[in-house]
Amino acid sequence: MAENPLFAPSSLPYQLPPFADIREEHYLPAFERGMAEQLAEVDAIAGSAEPPTFDNTIAALERSGRLLARTATAFYSVAASASTDGIMEIEKRISPELTKHSDAIRLNRALWARVKRVATADPEEAWLLEKYREDFVRAGADLSEAEQERLRGLNEELARLSTEFAQNLMRASTESALVVDDPKELDGFDEDRIASLRRDGTYVLPLLNFTNQPGLAQLTDRDVRRRLYTLSVGRAPGNFDLAVRMATLRAERARLLGFPNHAAYSVADQTAKTVEAVEQMLGQLVGPAVRNARKEAEALAEQAGFPIEPWDWSFYSEKVRQARYDFDASAMRPYFELDRVYRDGVFHAATLLYGLTFTERPELRGYHEDVRIFEVFNEDGSALGLFALDPYAREGKRGGAWMNNLVDQSLLFGEKPVVVNNLNVTKPASGPTLLTYDEVNTAFHEFGHALHGLFSEVRFPRVSGTSVPRDFVEYPSQVNEMWVTWPEVLANYARHHETGEPMPAELVEKMKAAEQFNQGFMTVEYLAATLLDWAWHKLEPGQEVADAEAFEQAALEAAGIAFPPVRPRYRTNYFAHIFSGGYSAGYYSYIWSEVLDAESVEWFKENGGLRRENGDHFRRTLLSRGGATDPLTAFREFRGREASIEPLLKRRGLV
Repeated sequence: MAENPLFAPSSLPYQLPPFADIREEHYLPAFERGMAEQLAEVDAIAGSAEPPTFDNTIAALERSGRLLARTATAFYSVAASASTDGIMEIEKRISPELTKHSDAIRLNRALWARVKRVATADPEEAWLLEKYREDFVRAGADLSEAEQERLRGLNEELARLSTEFAQNLMRASTESALVVDDPKELDGFDEDRIASLRRDGTYVLPLLNFTNQPGLAQLTDRDVRRRLYTLSVGRAPGNFDLAVRMATLRAERARLLGFPNHAAYSVADQTAKTVEAVEQMLGQLVGPAVRNARKEAEALAEQAGFPIEPWDWSFYSEKVRQARYDFDASAMRPYFELDRVYRDGVFHAATLLYGLTFTERPELRGYHEDVRIFEVFNEDGSALGLFALDPYAREGKRGGAWMNNLVDQSLLFGEKPVVVNNLNVTKPASGPTLLTYDEVNTAFHEFGHALHGLFSEVRFPRVSGTSVPRDFVEYPSQVNEMWVTWPEVLANYARHHETGEPMPAELVEKMKAAEQFNQGFMTVEYLAATLLDWAWHKLEPGQEVADAEAFEQAALEAAGIAFPPVRPRYRTNYFAHIFSGGYSAGYYSYIWSEVLDAESVEWFKENGGLRRENGDHFRRTLLSRGGATDPLTAFREFRGREASIEPLLKRRGLV
């Protein structure tokens, strides 16, 4: 393996991983060597005869594990977006090993003793030092030998179960797909969409990773909608048992670490800090949201002429929008062509607000042929980093949309950021890629994460870019959604893909008028998932769950959010955020962050909107800081005061 391309830093621009040269057989040797190298580096730090200083202990830990970090970044990008049977086997094997490796560092008593003795007067160093100490304590550094041994076992089993959950779900997106023989059953889709679904004489509609599949809004055949919905909520049934086991193990681990349950453990290092703070905020939303949803259900039933079932909601909500507001969401798609949305919308807004420019680099390759790479420059022409876009759904790619770093910005290593956005847009059989309004919104959202990574200007990788508390990380991305319908931006990108004509002003006005309709549904759908997550992770150690589906229903009823026509955005069996994605007891963070987002949108509007000085202020006070400072302090510096929940309630029609 002397020629393993992972063994040395990439020679590509910005150290972009050399995906064209990496083969599956390169990963395991690189993981093994990387873990061995880092353990040797850690042992040298822990065993040093020198008095502990920030540089020879904390900064030295930051400098350790470079090969392992390169390998993990490349591998998990492929595992999420272009997986194969071989990649999945490596993932099963390596995930518990990586967990053991992390425990070997965090439970190293000599290293922990040294970290506790470090002192520094530098504010950025002091913040990072506190993060490291928090990491060690939360990882069990102060436990007894017997307790640490049990903790290791819990962590390894959780890593294995999490990987199994994610892989089951990835397979289910195609194994549980809706398959029809007659294209007439897909009435409501346009001809190009139907053609893109053709597979060996049948038509296959894969599942995206949430309850309400987009097709439910368009398919005219009620029985086809029912079948699609049933497949969606019933996929990966084996994951129910995995979820019960994971929730049980997390409860035991939380108690071992001194917390009453996993929710308390999870939230302690977030901006919310306490279970009570989260529950107080959620409690203000449930009642008004359910009342709104019930009113909406009445309107839908009136339109349909019969009581609404879950598979009817999206279809008839579009009918009501058309009847009340003369608005048809499908009429917007011809104006949302993928390339134009990015070039003249997403990128254009970033140019106006931050002075950025983008140059495509077709000679640079990603992990899949669909990946496009752009070099990003500041207004003065200086290089900022690379942005990669992977827009299309495919077999071997997990559902949803996300951003991740391929290279973390850090002044310590002199590295600039390389970030990637993943979407799951259906790739057309031919012709242009036309997006729905929701997909456009997702594009702007994920690019908000990308900006958070690109603008990072910190010394240490541990606090680079989006390495902030989970209930803060969604905030910058949600703010970036405001430019979707900002007149100056919308007029630039929303043009008919054939004629180039701008979207008619009356269609835009109808869309804005209809925006608050269905907010009850969307808020209930989200809150139901949030409170389901919360219920799983408030389990007491030793509490048994005999039937996961019964537990799910009881949890929703106890929270006052059970409303039969509106199921949670994610049910337990496909709730990847919390059982394989790092959001356990943290799905509340989207609406927690939205409080800050709604306040920030108000600030931009009060200060003239899409102005360069506004962008510079947001970038300087918040986006560039990463996790190198207290996030709420950064927010106060940006906003000038504490956040209030009123703008959020107004936005969601809950006042």
